[in-house]
Amino acid sequence: MLRNYLKTAWRNLLKNKLNTAINIIGLSIGMVCCMLIVMYVVDELRYDRFWANGDRIYRMALERKYTDRVSKYAMIPASYARDVEQDIPEVEESVRLFNFGNGATLVKYQNQTFEERNVMAADSSFFRIFQVPLIQGQPDRVLNRPNAAVLTQSTAKRIFGNTNPIGKTLELVQGPKVEVTGISEDVPENAHLAYTILISTPGAPFAEQPNHISFSAHTYLLLRPGTNPAVVQGKFPAIVEKYAAGEVQRNFGVSFKEYLKAGNGYFYFLQPLQSIHLDSHLEAELKPNGSRTLVYIFSVIAAFVLLIACVNFMNLATARSSERAKEVGIRKSLGSTKGQLAAQFLTESVLLSMFSFGLALILVAVLLPAFNDLARKQLSAWSLLQPDTLPQMLLVALFIGLLAGSYPAGVLSSFEPIKVLKGKFFSTNQGHSLRNGLVVFQFAISIILIISTLVVFTQLRFIQNKELGFAKEAVVNLQGAGFLGPNTEAFKQEVTQIAGVAGVGGTNSAPGNQNGFFGIIFHKEGESETVTGRGTVVDEAYLPTMKMAMVAGRTFSKAFNDSLSVILNEEAVRQLGFTDPIGKKVFSPDPFNRANGADVPLTVVGVVKDFHFQSLHQRIAPLFVLHNRWFGRTDNQIVVRVQTDNLQPVVARIESLWKRYLPDQSFHYSFLDSDWEALYQAEQVSQRIFGVFSLLAIFIACMGLLGLAIYIIQQRTKEIGIRKVLGASVASIVALLSRDFLKLVFIALLIASPIARYAMNSWLEDFAYRIDVPWWAFVLAGVLAVGIALLTVSYQSIKAALMNPVTSLRSE
Repeated sequence: MLRNYLKTAWRNLLKNKLNTAINIIGLSIGMVCCMLIVMYVVDELRYDRFWANGDRIYRMALERKYTDRVSKYAMIPASYARDVEQDIPEVEESVRLFNFGNGATLVKYQNQTFEERNVMAADSSFFRIFQVPLIQGQPDRVLNRPNAAVLTQSTAKRIFGNTNPIGKTLELVQGPKVEVTGISEDVPENAHLAYTILISTPGAPFAEQPNHISFSAHTYLLLRPGTNPAVVQGKFPAIVEKYAAGEVQRNFGVSFKEYLKAGNGYFYFLQPLQSIHLDSHLEAELKPNGSRTLVYIFSVIAAFVLLIACVNFMNLATARSSERAKEVGIRKSLGSTKGQLAAQFLTESVLLSMFSFGLALILVAVLLPAFNDLARKQLSAWSLLQPDTLPQMLLVALFIGLLAGSYPAGVLSSFEPIKVLKGKFFSTNQGHSLRNGLVVFQFAISIILIISTLVVFTQLRFIQNKELGFAKEAVVNLQGAGFLGPNTEAFKQEVTQIAGVAGVGGTNSAPGNQNGFFGIIFHKEGESETVTGRGTVVDEAYLPTMKMAMVAGRTFSKAFNDSLSVILNEEAVRQLGFTDPIGKKVFSPDPFNRANGADVPLTVVGVVKDFHFQSLHQRIAPLFVLHNRWFGRTDNQIVVRVQTDNLQPVVARIESLWKRYLPDQSFHYSFLDSDWEALYQAEQVSQRIFGVFSLLAIFIACMGLLGLAIYIIQQRTKEIGIRKVLGASVASIVALLSRDFLKLVFIALLIASPIARYAMNSWLEDFAYRIDVPWWAFVLAGVLAVGIALLTVSYQSIKAALMNPVTSLRSE
């Protein structure tokens, strides 16, 4: 029987080649969309799932309460790792990671310089907790002494080639010389943290000095088996009071209770390692995180696009009902049961689904490189062919075939043979309602995707065009200025002489480097109330080069000794409560000797207009701009503003000058506007994915609408003939037929609009600076949907209106 079903199904598919091709294309596109999105979603959900004991690893994070705001940080003071391990029995072990910044760190070996990202310092317990396999070295020894370094396998290969790196010495720009003590495997891409080089913390001042109030370390705890994390978290307040009280008293001159009473607060909490990537959106994250909301949205899109493809199949199948009606009548007259007929039609739909599945696999393999570029992923098509994946996907394809064929099979197998053999069969009102509802469903999803695409695009355009407080265009960012050492000022002076250069400034971190602006605490003279903000180190020319406006006072100048001067942004002035800050003193703990608890007095010489030094996800924080003379007049980066639009010749002359000063050092640069745009990678990915899948969903929906148009026009052929005999014009008939379809699109717009508005408002909540969902997005989405629907049905409507009424009425 099955063999007979397959042979008959095959013949029917070949007999109607155009219809078969449309069905296969529609289902294939739906399956391709679903497969690609599922691969994306699965990759996101698998972040940090590979760590041994990953279910027992938690990150200790901080909600910092200030008198007028609350901020949450992924970094915490460095000393708590040791304290909680010592005082809380449920904590088996702890480890700290000190990030050297999101930018590149230049590493020198012999006469070569390498640009390495994700260089970090880590405690010796790192490889016991995270258990990254070591190719060379022992987990307990590789980081247990000063100035030791562990390289990943790919980093060791890049720097040392095939030479054994163990025992070799590397020089970090403005950092120590370190000895390679171990080689680890590369950390998988789907980890919320990544490193290329790990430096040991023993002997490092930033790791050894007591610190319970300044944020510097990403801290992870390994809890003992069976431990309730809520129990551990409940013990944090006592730990904070025990260890932070003394530092608060020394630094701010008030008791810890008075400090809290003034509105300050430290609330530490635990984050499960395996949820950090999707659920944590704190300041100072190690990598840009994903979004669980976006994962849910994409999952729904995958399901809906596939459902749209199934609906498309249903509509096209019912559109052919008049062709199959007599076949059903003859089969029933010859003794076929309703169940046998349903099985026959289901066999056809399953066969179509399997063909579509095979084509979809080929298309996924072809399109995956483009999708990887679109989504910034490294997905592999081979993952779909694994023994634990392929059978599941075949079952899904079978289910799709059964789902898509269920309604047509039920409708076609229920025809009464006497009526259909007389040429009289009509769908019920219930059937009309279902088909109309399916088209409304298709277009509602398409309209939601169109609106979402427009909102994401508008928010990105708002980000790109918003006044940032500095001019990011035509700025070249030179990395590795620390290698210039005492020649830094001479190099900058020569760069200013290059034709086309408008300004040259030095800094430790340019805008856009999320972790480059370090945490710093200040308070006013005679007051204990502190302001925690961000700090940056610059030279005299930096603010003018970046075109940052001064609203009071002056910028740094070589005419003054500004080593103990500070420039505040407007937000810092507001939080410190100054009305006239110029000449006032502010105090900060000595960064070079935290242990003595002494404050360094700095004189406010200027106020810079608020500018965005972080992405627009965060509100502008208080910023304290310090002179690089305090830090030994060294620059990590040099920014060069270029006057001309033709940047490359200027960059080439700067490179030539660089090679004269540093013949052994590679020349590394980037453009500031590109660095800034990279902050919104996740949003750019969302925009592209929404855009592509909106187009595909609309295409499939239009195929479904075309199927319904064919079906309805077939049912109304005689009505059209009668109207023409009675004098109806072609235009009036086209309008009559199109009106019914456009009603469905308008209903879809009414359903989709509130859903899209809610979803986009939720997405926009991640931005501190955002647009309101624009009204015109709904209008434009409606116009596009109506226009596309009208184009889809117009051909069939015009064709029906032009039909000779004699042809449609001759059987009457």
